[in-house]
Amino acid sequence: MTWVEFPYMAYSAMVCWGMGSLLGIFSAREHVLKVLGTGFMMAGTAVMVVFLIVFWAELDRPPLRTLGETRLWYATLIPVVGFVVEYRWKIGWLKYYCVALASFFLLFNIRFPEVYDKALMPALQSVWFVPHVVVYLVGYVLLAASSAAAWHNIFRNRLSEGKDGVEVGHYLALLGFVFLTFGLVFGALWAKEAWGHYWTWDPKETWALIAWLLYLGYMHANSAKVSNNLLQWYLALAFLVLLVSWFGVNYLPSAQNSVHTYQTG
Repeated sequence: MTWVEFPYMAYSAMVCWGMGSLLGIFSAREHVLKVLGTGFMMAGTAVMVVFLIVFWAELDRPPLRTLGETRLWYATLIPVVGFVVEYRWKIGWLKYYCVALASFFLLFNIRFPEVYDKALMPALQSVWFVPHVVVYLVGYVLLAASSAAAWHNIFRNRLSEGKDGVEVGHYLALLGFVFLTFGLVFGALWAKEAWGHYWTWDPKETWALIAWLLYLGYMHANSAKVSNNLLQWYLALAFLVLLVSWFGVNYLPSAQNSVHTYQTG
């Protein structure tokens, strides 16, 4: 399977997620329907996992070279976070936000199709390529989920109803921060191997550091016992900076000659 078959797989996944969400949301007291809804949602995620694996084999390289390929990973991984949160913390609402975000990125890929290209530039033919990019993507996914949890807490006023939703957002942010840290370290090691320098203040590197420092600030604010309301707003808005680090930097004039920006096709 390639980008030609991608829309069929993406729509299939979104249909499964949609049906699963409807069954889950409107069957609060019907255990069988709720289980069936979860099955549909997992089936949708399985569709994307299968596509990603087969696409990797077809490309004969890791599908991590372009923005579209990273969005594919993102859409595949973030529903998994929702399932894990439901299993670990018994919080079911987060998975609906996760599949909504996944659907958004799948629709974006359908609207702006990628060019099928097996080529991989020499700098990307490194042992650090897959660990660096995958670690960052997992971090982005976890921090997106923490932001979704924060927005939910803000709009539903869950701060006054209990701490479960607040705590899950914090733990996701903490774990995401760990992955961002490893991403920075792996990137520096890769840069040293490829270009002879650990750090060059390239726009991509700079924004990655800004995003890392932003979440470090959240960790300090949390340890300083800042109010939960402010912390939720912090998490909700911090992800916007992470989006700039991920793909927004591609559109900055200063990044046009950067060796770190994702290829767009």
